[in-house]
Amino acid sequence: MHTRLDFVRDWAPNACMSEGNDLEKWRAILLAERTALRESSATTADSRKPVTLDQQSVGRLSRMGALQIQAMAKAEEERRTRRLRLISAALSRLDEGEYGYCMTCGFDIPNKRLSVDAAVAQCVDCAK
Repeated sequence: MHTRLDFVRDWAPNACMSEGNDLEKWRAILLAERTALRESSATTADSRKPVTLDQQSVGRLSRMGALQIQAMAKAEEERRTRRLRLISAALSRLDEGEYGYCMTCGFDIPNKRLSVDAAVAQCVDCAK
């Protein structure tokens, strides 16, 4: 069974490459971002650890501040995790030869959009 994506590829083979889209450039960008996110996660691991509630060592306001810092660090880690999933999916699409094509309509994603977010999976029209 042919999908719309197959039709687009047959109709405009290497459409992304004809626009000067260098797949290895996008792979390098994605890998660099993944590395940076993983390093950031490792350096902020202490901020996400449970806060000690020992009233003898710190005051109430200090504990509240520590709890707030911990909550922000956890939220930041959740955002990093979501972004890492998007990057992994984009790298999988690169390996499968589907990178640069919209996962919804099958048409190519313009370089301009990829330069804003290399992990994007949809063209502007389908993302709306």
